[in-house]
Amino acid sequence: MSSILTNTSAMVALQTLKSVNSSLQETQSQISTGKSVASAKDNSAVWAISKSMDSDVKGFMAISESLALGESTVAVARNASETVTELLTEIKGRIVAAQESNVDRSKIQTDIDELTDQIRTVVDAAQFNGLNLVKGTESVDILSSLDRSSAGVVNASNINVSRQDLTDSAGIYGSDGAKGATSVVVGVTEIDSTGEDNQVTLTATVGSASTGTIDVTIGTETVTGIAVGADADETANNIRTALSGNPDLADIDVSGTGADIILRNTASFSDFDVSWSSSEAANTIAAANAGEGADVTTAQTGTTTLDKRAERVVLAATTVASGDSFRATIGSEDFEYVAGEGETMEDVARGLKAAIDAGDVADVTTQIQDAGGGAWDVLVDYGGTGQIAFAVDDNTGGTASGGLFGMGDINVTTNTGASNALGNIETLIQNSIDAAANFGSAEGRIDIQAEFVGKLMDSLRGGIGSLVDANMEEASARLQALQVQQQLATQSLSIANQAPQNILALFR
Repeated sequence: MSSILTNTSAMVALQTLKSVNSSLQETQSQISTGKSVASAKDNSAVWAISKSMDSDVKGFMAISESLALGESTVAVARNASETVTELLTEIKGRIVAAQESNVDRSKIQTDIDELTDQIRTVVDAAQFNGLNLVKGTESVDILSSLDRSSAGVVNASNINVSRQDLTDSAGIYGSDGAKGATSVVVGVTEIDSTGEDNQVTLTATVGSASTGTIDVTIGTETVTGIAVGADADETANNIRTALSGNPDLADIDVSGTGADIILRNTASFSDFDVSWSSSEAANTIAAANAGEGADVTTAQTGTTTLDKRAERVVLAATTVASGDSFRATIGSEDFEYVAGEGETMEDVARGLKAAIDAGDVADVTTQIQDAGGGAWDVLVDYGGTGQIAFAVDDNTGGTASGGLFGMGDINVTTNTGASNALGNIETLIQNSIDAAANFGSAEGRIDIQAEFVGKLMDSLRGGIGSLVDANMEEASARLQALQVQQQLATQSLSIANQAPQNILALFR
């Protein structure tokens, strides 16, 4: 049935033309923008994902810049550390030369002072954009990544770069309470070229009579009537037994085998005179001091002095935190070292040794030794006469000493100073080597992260493109097809609109 009021064919043709025009407009938009999803109305879910990823890309661009800045800063610190190592090695050469007695040590000292000043100059200048990683102890965070969880929460990740303090600052002793990591043992270890203990060895010699008694006086205490045995070994054993069993000689450690009686003084800050006598002239005791400075006497009666020769600062095995402070007092002079970030008891022992050596106390020499289990000993030997006060303590909450602590106190103008400097320079060189190695590791990690971030941004951009970019080949082919469809739809609408004219012809 035909109608002049309702043209169904025209309506169908019109709807087809509208659909074709809409598709044609969408295709033209894809071609002009290059995107299949240009706005939220195109595909809200895909658009939201692409925008989140796009914001991540922009964030990683900023991270890439941060990594470039951080890498440059660490590179400056690494170069400075390597330069300091080279300069310290030159100082070591001067110190080795100063070990000879027939050299001009004052000129060598001048060279060392100049090299020391140059090291300070290098350390002060090793900054990039105001940040100096070879001064101070606080670590520095370099932004390295943005990590998005499945819930959409974004967290920043950092590469932590530890400062490596290569100054020679002395630090500030803490006042926040005792650390409880130090103690002192007196008169235990003799520090000399032979490494012998602080002791007196009494060797019994028994005459043919094998009779009589021996009296031994240590300090103010006398043990009398010690029986002479059948031979020297038995006599020595009788003396060891008598002395060991005397409660008034608790500070005297008695040991030995055979004919030897070894006496060690474990008392603090005092000397003990040791004397002996025998009721029979044929029974004698030979005395030898394994330490320094005592007389050696062979007679029926005799006297020797058992000196307090050495002290040991015991640094117990414990965790060392930045600012932990350690002090040794020798005589009236304090020697301090304040630990830095990441240091161990070995570092503390080396620092305390350097502090004592720098004081140049007469007749005092130092060594360090591994006590096992993370603990270290600082052996302080007093080779002078008389008594000298000695004490140690520790505390927390100080300001750390520099990693090259003691460098400015190197003095090779004396035999003792040259000897001490030879041991201490090794610690300084190792500290600078460790600093350079740490910066090198950090710089390598930053470089790897920067390369990864670059690749990650490329991957993210590729992922965003696969979501929202238009397929231009497909869009071009679709455009041509839609243009043809548009022409056909227009022709169909024209034909449909002519139908009522055909009805008019019936009335002619």
